[in-house]
Amino acid sequence: MKRSFFSVFFVVFIFLGAYAQDKPAIIPKPSKIEWKNSEFQFSSSLTLYADAEAEKSLKWLKTLLNATGSELEKASEKEAIVSLKIDKNLSSSLGNEGYQLKVTSEKIKIEAATNAGLFYGITTLRQLFPAEVENGKITSEFSIPAVSITDKPFYEWRGSMIDVARSFFDLDYLKKHVDRMALYKLNRFHIHLSDDQGWRIEIKKWPKLTEIGGQSAVKNGRAGYLTQAEFKELQAYAKERNVIIIPEVDMPGHTYAALQGYPELSCDNFENLDPKRATPPEPYHGVEVGWSKFCMEKPVVYDFVSDVIAELAEITDGPYLHIGGDEIEDEHYKEFVVKAEKIVRENGKTAIGWEEVTQAKVDDSFISQRWTGTTKSVVDTRIIESICKSFYLDHGNIPNQPNTYSWCKKDGVSLKNVYDFVSENENAIGVEGAVWTELVHSDATADDRLWPRSIAVAEVGWSSPKKKDYSEFTKRLGTHGKRLDYLGINFYKTPDVQWNATKIKGVFSTVEK
Repeated sequence: MKRSFFSVFFVVFIFLGAYAQDKPAIIPKPSKIEWKNSEFQFSSSLTLYADAEAEKSLKWLKTLLNATGSELEKASEKEAIVSLKIDKNLSSSLGNEGYQLKVTSEKIKIEAATNAGLFYGITTLRQLFPAEVENGKITSEFSIPAVSITDKPFYEWRGSMIDVARSFFDLDYLKKHVDRMALYKLNRFHIHLSDDQGWRIEIKKWPKLTEIGGQSAVKNGRAGYLTQAEFKELQAYAKERNVIIIPEVDMPGHTYAALQGYPELSCDNFENLDPKRATPPEPYHGVEVGWSKFCMEKPVVYDFVSDVIAELAEITDGPYLHIGGDEIEDEHYKEFVVKAEKIVRENGKTAIGWEEVTQAKVDDSFISQRWTGTTKSVVDTRIIESICKSFYLDHGNIPNQPNTYSWCKKDGVSLKNVYDFVSENENAIGVEGAVWTELVHSDATADDRLWPRSIAVAEVGWSSPKKKDYSEFTKRLGTHGKRLDYLGINFYKTPDVQWNATKIKGVFSTVEK
């Protein structure tokens, strides 16, 4: 009898252990997750319910469930198998982006205080599905494990930045990036729109910015620009996926592309270009930085800045405009950034800039984006952490990766470097991974630099630092290899991750069919 008992116990133990190992990998790691010893079996038909306020989120649920091949029908809350519900009382415990997801053997229920929370609950449900869901259709019968998840983000700002100024990325790629961000609950998309090599946003009052500056790029890079209509289309696409677009026009340095079309923004004899790596109207294709700036003594420069900020503010849905402000020394610098930041506020937006801007007495509403952490600030502002040794993803995934930078960190910025970041600044509102494109000239290369390190950025931004465990993270990440392949992402196969990957390619569309 005793022997029989332990034999049974051993079999049950092995079964439960194997069952636990087969659990889907949720990224970012939820605040609280409790797996149950049962599962929900998908059937040929599913009944859905969404209360009046949750109707906005129903299309995302339908898009996900369409992949199951089940017939979908609306039903009452009591009779529905899958339900969405807004409960504003949850805001005190879950905030604006948190959610509760409960899967039993009979029902699936998602509750949140807002539609943003429901969206993230649906996103987590998506990760419970087989990876084939990313291809738009699951070809066999399947079930998902029963689970209870209560989840909310650690930081409000969970960002990704792509520099489209050095080498251009078109609307199609930017939309794909938004989709990929949303899967991992990244919610701020910062687009670097202007630099020495190119100007990428249409400004109707100053048309030569794109007529001339939009036609150049870094050597081997791509030229082009976004029309205002395309920019609005991207914002609408992102907004539906709870992603806010942050446009950046860099000033008063990194301005050569603007000077190409409007030489009057330069000083006499182009004394504002030092060294003179190029002079207007010739294009600049190099990678060197810190040599161009506006002639800040000229009143026309402030006319230009006022017009550009006003027009950009008018076409930007989100509350933020980024004014750059990095890598420049000039006696007029502090005066310039104070004026530029004020112009942003006068146009109803909150100004963001690189950390150097905080050398000047800008308004307390200003948000500083730290990339070196060495600037001596004279103002107390909110902070986005983009420290280069942890978040500059144009650096190599591994030491000496070809066509990557190493100026900030000689051995590259590894997945672990990203994941291990912990901010010690009480003013930090979040984190942002950045890809500069002097050496990134194709969609495939951008994918390689962004993924999977952007997934680590996402977990750093969403999950509590106290719960971070790199070894455990890499195990969860490895199971996402097949999912990333189905999404058609040319991600870097980080050596210390055991990837579950496939050569099958596909694209999951979050557009309602």
